[in-house]
Amino acid sequence: MSLINRFLGIFFNPRETFRFLSEKPVWLDALVILLIAVVVFTYIVGPYIQQDELKRLEQNTKLRERIGEDAYNQRLEFMRNPPKFMLILSLVLQPISVLIGLLLSSLIILGLGRLTSTEGKYTQIFSAFIHANFINLVLGNALRILLAVSKKSVYQTTTSAAIFFPNLEVTSPAYIVLSQFDLFQIWLFGVLAFGLSHILKIELKKSLFISYGFLLIKIILSITLGLLRAKTLG
Repeated sequence: MSLINRFLGIFFNPRETFRFLSEKPVWLDALVILLIAVVVFTYIVGPYIQQDELKRLEQNTKLRERIGEDAYNQRLEFMRNPPKFMLILSLVLQPISVLIGLLLSSLIILGLGRLTSTEGKYTQIFSAFIHANFINLVLGNALRILLAVSKKSVYQTTTSAAIFFPNLEVTSPAYIVLSQFDLFQIWLFGVLAFGLSHILKIELKKSLFISYGFLLIKIILSITLGLLRAKTLG
């Protein structure tokens, strides 16, 4: 099955696509597409993130009081005129962090799968997870780019449940929680269940439990880190 057929199959025929991947777990070409998509996304939305962070910093009076006027002004100056190497660094580090996330996530999913089955190998899980991420890292990011460009902001756009509460501050606990329930993430892990069913040779109900169980763990961890970061930044 060619790359284009696998790409389209994730959206229109996931059962057959994952059946193929369970028998022949190819992943390199799909991974290259994902990493390119991440680089493109980072490059386009980077300036909007910078502006959003600058606006938030300018409004953060608590931080100014805590760190002092001089340190606060230094941060402002850095945000207004960041070194050029920062963009290059983000374009390098972001795909690396995504790759590490994909590798670790596949390992954890395999571990969860071992609770119900002794079937399946790491390369099969990794291949399935890579292809399922076409939903989030390609289609999802494409939509996020359109929203960011149209609104000239990343913080004012979301594909999560937070979209129903537009007046929430991005640093508020409610926003941090709601933002983790992303449409494309939920779609991704629903589709991934088809792959896990083929790979682990288990019923779809069990594979859905594993897939969404991992998503729940991911959500709890992300919420915890998000709340700690918001508290740290004031």
